Formats: sequence, structure tokens, C-alpha cells
Amino acid sequence: MGLCEVVEDTRFDVAVVGAGPAGLTSALLMAHGGHSTVCFTGTGNLADRRDPRTTALMQGAIRLLDHLDLWPELKTFSAALRRLHLIDDTDWTVKAPSVLFDAAELGDEPFGWNIPNQKLIDALAKAAGETPGLHLVAEDALRVEIESDGVTVTDPNGTAIQARLLLAADGRNSLCRDAANIAVDQWAYPQTAIACSFSHSLEHKDTSTEFHKSAGPLTLVPLPGRQSSLVWVTQPDEAAALCALPSGEFKERLERECHGALGKISESSSRGAFAIKGLTARKFATNRIALIGEAAHVLPPIGAQGLNLGLRDAALISELATQASAEGSDIGADNTLDAYDRRRRLDVLPRTALVDFLNRSLISGALPLHGLRGLGLFILDTVGPLRRAVMRQGMEPQANLPKIMQRHS
Repeated sequence: MGLCEVVEDTRFDVAVVGAGPAGLTSALLMAHGGHSTVCFTGTGNLADRRDPRTTALMQGAIRLLDHLDLWPELKTFSAALRRLHLIDDTDWTVKAPSVLFDAAELGDEPFGWNIPNQKLIDALAKAAGETPGLHLVAEDALRVEIESDGVTVTDPNGTAIQARLLLAADGRNSLCRDAANIAVDQWAYPQTAIACSFSHSLEHKDTSTEFHKSAGPLTLVPLPGRQSSLVWVTQPDEAAALCALPSGEFKERLERECHGALGKISESSSRGAFAIKGLTARKFATNRIALIGEAAHVLPPIGAQGLNLGLRDAALISELATQASAEGSDIGADNTLDAYDRRRRLDVLPRTALVDFLNRSLISGALPLHGLRGLGLFILDTVGPLRRAVMRQGMEPQANLPKIMQRHS
């Protein structure tokens, strides 16, 4: 699908830079809210950008996709996540207890759904190409300049587009974030994640199984039928060796590492490898620029937090901009951006700290950290009310959730 448009009007309410899932969702929500919107998708065809990963989206994100009329089609490619099984598979002599989180304890909805990233991107890109008021430009942003009444984005062809609000969805090395003079805290882990999908002989029973190993978690996440996706976090040298294994040897190794939980493994897809890093912006919005997704926060792939946080970014900035517009206010004004920054920090910072602790407790080799993690899992396994509270909060914030993502009875 060709997405490049000739943009005759160079003035818009909103400009979005970046066309990953969070960026495309931001652009769609803004256009649906009545804001004239332009999205810089980068060079090339979105349909040609292949992503081997899947993403577990919680129910709030599913409600957002349903609002955009995308969920009925995406559901056919997705698998429900009704149970999460945590298993201590470290080298420690004393093991933490296994814990099973079951969505049935909370009601009849699953925790969420596991969706192939490429199917999600394809659906968002198709919808973006068909949405009135949303202009897609297949160029990168070369320069971003901030003025008192707007932001100007210039592409490599010299075309300058002005907007009152800029949404920076251009990833962890964000040009837009730098233009807003927003500093970041960033760190790296001695880990690489391997991602692929595979078929297996046993039913997964809508259960995501997470083996906690000394180098990081190995997570099996359901897909439709007898298929699952894999996120295997391990040391970089080990990851490189695993990626280099012939398909048959890799499948045998995976069967051993997950202790035959899914039976015989077959038809493994190509493997992708991704370095594990962390990043948090010190502000999530200022100077007419709001950070979305990995421009604002990067987390290890633990607990399905990454894209769920990014979609909550998209939903909240759309909600605040629509509210400002209805009140006759400037959608890029400081009060709108301050509200976005404050509310997103309440969601992002505690989750970042928790994910960082859980990951470091596996790889540090420190007995106190391992013991604290084990104690926490023991308490969750034995104290039902606490376990249910953690399940509710772990899926998404119980307060401060954007309206479009809230459950309506």
C-alpha cells in the first residue's frame, strides 16, 4: 500500500513523527477526534517492514482497537490470555514457588490477547490510509523547530509542515525529544531477547508460561491453535549462538529449556534478536511536544508492559487534546502537556521500577534479591486478595486510565 501523499496544506493541528503501533494509533485517535493530522511514516512502505514479535495487549488496549473498528479482524489472528504461570527455573538451590494467575478470579474476561505485531501494524496502516483528515507522508523528519505558537517539521525534500502539537513516536533515539530538550535516563542489561513463533503438539490452554532463568525469563505466549510465540531473554553470546543454530537443533533446545511444556515443537519461524535496554524520559511533554511509546519509556519484555504503556500514551494525549479543543484552548499549550506529563508519570515510573527489579533479581546473583523475589511470589501464591489486587493493577492502572480504555458496564 503506497502511503505517500502530496500535502498541499502545510498547517495542521497535530503532527505525528513515527509509524510504529503507538505512532499510528496516536495519529488515528487524533484524526478520529476531529484534529487535522499529518503523520511522518518514514521512507519505504509500511507493509514491507516485517516484525517477528507478538505483543500481549491488555483489555484497555483491546477496547481502544475496538473503538477504531480494528478488533473484529485482529481477533481472528489473536489468542486469549487467561492464565499466567510463573516458574522458577534458576540455578538457585532454594526455588521460589510457582505461581498461577488466573483471569477467572477477576471475572469472565481474559487478561488480554496476544497479537502478532505485523498483523497489528498492517491493520493500523490500512486504517490510517483510509481515515479522512489524516495525511500520511512517507518521509523522515529531518529537522524540528519549536516556536511559541507551534512546531515546524521539515522533511529531507525541504517541505516544512507546521502543527500546534507534535507527538514524538520516533523511538528511543528520538529526534523530536532532542528538539524539545528533554533529557533521558538510560541503561543497558547484559541480555538479548530472541523472538520467534512456533507450532507444538500440546494445547497451550490459553496459558502464558514464564520460566525464570538465571540469565532472564523464557516466556511462551499463546497464539491461535497449537501455536505460541517465544521471548527468550538470555546473555548476548548465548543468544547469538542460539540464533545461529540450525532449525532442528534450536527446536530441540527449546523443548528442553521449557521442559516439554508444549510437547513436540515444530515449524519454528525465523528468529529475531533484540538487545535489552531501559530508558525513561525526565519529562514526557514540554515545548509543544508529547512523547509517545519508546521515545518516552523503554522496558525489558517482562509483564507485557511496553506497548500497553505506549497505547495508553496515545489514548491520553488524544483525550486531553480533544478536551482542550472543546474548551476552545490551544491543544499544544503548557497546561495540556503538563497534565499529560503528570498523569503518564504516575503510570510509567512505578511499572518501570518494578520491571527493572524483577529483571535484576534474576540476573544479579545476589541472594537477598533472589530471596525477596521468592518471598513476594510466596505471598502472592498464598494470599488470594493480594494476588487479585496485583492482577488487576498489573494489567493496567485501576485509576487514571484514559476514558476510551475503561470498561463500561
